[in-house]
Amino acid sequence: MTPTAPLGLKRVKVIALAASDVARARHFYGSVLGLEPAFEAGLQVGYLLGDIVLMLKDDWYGKPTAEPNPRITLECVDARATEAGLRAREVTIPDPVECYDGSFLVGSFLDSEGNKLWFCSEA
Repeated sequence: MTPTAPLGLKRVKVIALAASDVARARHFYGSVLGLEPAFEAGLQVGYLLGDIVLMLKDDWYGKPTAEPNPRITLECVDARATEAGLRAREVTIPDPVECYDGSFLVGSFLDSEGNKLWFCSEA
Protein backbone atom coordinates (compact mmCIF):
# COMPACT_ATOMS: atom_id res chain seq x y z
CA MET A 1 0.00 0.00 0.00
CA THR A 2 1.24 3.46 -0.91
CA PRO A 3 1.57 5.87 2.03
CA THR A 4 -0.70 8.89 1.85
CA ALA A 5 0.61 12.45 2.30
CA PRO A 6 -1.38 15.29 3.86
CA LEU A 7 -4.52 16.21 1.90
CA GLY A 8 -4.77 12.60 0.68
CA LEU A 9 -2.07 12.94 -1.97
CA LYS A 10 -0.59 9.54 -2.77
CA ARG A 11 1.66 9.46 -5.87
CA VAL A 12 2.18 10.77 -9.35
CA LYS A 13 -0.52 9.26 -11.61
CA VAL A 14 -0.12 11.17 -14.90
CA ILE A 15 2.62 13.27 -16.44
CA ALA A 16 1.55 15.28 -19.50
CA LEU A 17 4.08 16.55 -22.01
CA ALA A 18 3.53 18.94 -24.89
CA ALA A 19 4.04 17.50 -28.38
CA SER A 20 4.24 19.42 -31.65
CA ASP A 21 3.88 16.22 -33.70
CA VAL A 22 1.98 13.49 -31.81
CA ALA A 23 2.75 10.78 -34.40
CA ARG A 24 6.48 11.50 -34.09
CA ALA A 25 6.21 11.58 -30.27
CA ARG A 26 4.32 8.25 -30.24
CA HIS A 27 7.07 6.71 -32.35
CA PHE A 28 9.69 8.05 -29.93
CA TYR A 29 8.02 6.80 -26.75
CA GLY A 30 6.64 3.56 -28.20
CA SER A 31 9.40 2.47 -30.60
CA VAL A 32 12.58 4.29 -29.57
CA LEU A 33 12.09 4.04 -25.78
CA GLY A 34 9.97 0.87 -26.00
CA LEU A 35 7.29 1.94 -23.50
CA GLU A 36 4.02 0.01 -23.32
CA PRO A 37 0.87 1.90 -24.32
CA ALA A 38 -1.58 3.01 -21.60
CA PHE A 39 -5.31 2.69 -22.24
CA GLU A 40 -8.43 4.16 -20.66
CA ALA A 41 -11.89 3.14 -21.85
CA GLY A 42 -10.30 1.26 -24.74
CA LEU A 43 -8.44 4.30 -26.08
CA GLN A 44 -4.69 4.81 -25.93
CA VAL A 45 -4.03 7.81 -23.70
CA GLY A 46 -0.25 7.61 -23.49
CA TYR A 47 2.51 5.28 -22.30
CA LEU A 48 3.24 3.47 -19.05
CA LEU A 49 6.19 4.27 -16.81
CA GLY A 50 5.62 1.75 -14.05
CA ASP A 51 2.14 2.68 -12.85
CA ILE A 52 2.40 6.28 -14.10
CA VAL A 53 0.80 7.34 -17.38
CA LEU A 54 2.86 9.59 -19.65
CA MET A 55 0.44 11.56 -21.86
CA LEU A 56 1.37 13.46 -25.03
CA LYS A 57 -0.60 16.67 -25.64
CA ASP A 58 -0.69 18.50 -28.96
CA ASP A 59 -3.69 20.69 -28.12
CA TRP A 60 -2.27 22.01 -24.87
CA TYR A 61 -1.41 25.46 -23.57
CA GLY A 62 2.27 24.52 -23.29
CA LYS A 63 4.91 24.07 -25.94
CA PRO A 64 7.75 21.52 -25.87
CA THR A 65 10.70 22.87 -23.90
CA ALA A 66 14.14 21.86 -22.70
CA GLU A 67 13.55 24.16 -19.68
CA PRO A 68 10.82 22.21 -17.91
CA ASN A 69 8.74 23.30 -14.97
CA PRO A 70 8.24 21.03 -13.15
CA ARG A 71 11.27 18.85 -13.67
CA ILE A 72 10.45 15.20 -14.27
CA THR A 73 12.99 12.58 -13.22
CA LEU A 74 12.58 8.92 -14.15
CA GLU A 75 14.17 6.31 -11.90
CA CYS A 76 16.13 3.63 -13.74
CA VAL A 77 18.19 0.59 -12.76
CA ASP A 78 21.55 1.92 -14.01
CA ALA A 79 21.78 5.50 -15.31
CA ARG A 80 25.00 4.85 -17.21
CA ALA A 81 23.45 1.89 -19.03
CA THR A 82 20.32 3.95 -19.72
CA GLU A 83 22.43 6.73 -21.21
CA ALA A 84 24.29 4.22 -23.39
CA GLY A 85 20.99 2.74 -24.57
CA LEU A 86 19.58 6.17 -25.37
CA ARG A 87 22.72 7.13 -27.31
CA ALA A 88 22.51 3.86 -29.26
CA ARG A 89 19.00 4.94 -30.29
CA GLU A 90 20.41 8.34 -31.35
CA VAL A 91 18.55 10.19 -28.59
CA THR A 92 19.99 13.62 -27.68
CA ILE A 93 21.70 13.70 -24.26
CA PRO A 94 22.12 17.37 -23.19
CA ASP A 95 23.27 16.40 -19.68
CA PRO A 96 25.47 13.28 -19.58
CA VAL A 97 25.26 11.18 -16.41
CA GLU A 98 27.09 12.66 -13.43
CA CYS A 99 27.34 11.52 -9.83
CA TYR A 100 25.67 13.81 -7.28
CA ASP A 101 26.38 13.66 -3.56
CA GLY A 102 28.21 10.37 -4.15
CA SER A 103 24.78 8.73 -4.08
CA PHE A 104 22.92 9.30 -7.35
CA LEU A 105 23.79 9.11 -11.03
CA VAL A 106 21.73 11.68 -12.94
CA GLY A 107 21.47 12.60 -16.64
CA SER A 108 18.90 13.94 -19.08
CA PHE A 109 17.61 13.37 -22.60
CA LEU A 110 15.40 15.24 -25.06
CA ASP A 111 12.33 13.55 -26.47
CA SER A 112 11.34 13.88 -30.12
CA GLU A 113 9.56 17.16 -29.35
CA GLY A 114 12.42 18.81 -27.47
CA ASN A 115 11.09 18.20 -23.94
CA LYS A 116 13.88 17.49 -21.44
CA LEU A 117 13.43 14.49 -19.16
CA TRP A 118 15.88 13.50 -16.44
CA PHE A 119 16.78 9.97 -15.36
CA CYS A 120 18.61 8.67 -12.29
CA SER A 121 19.77 5.61 -10.39
CA GLU A 122 21.66 4.97 -7.20
CA ALA A 123 25.42 5.26 -7.67
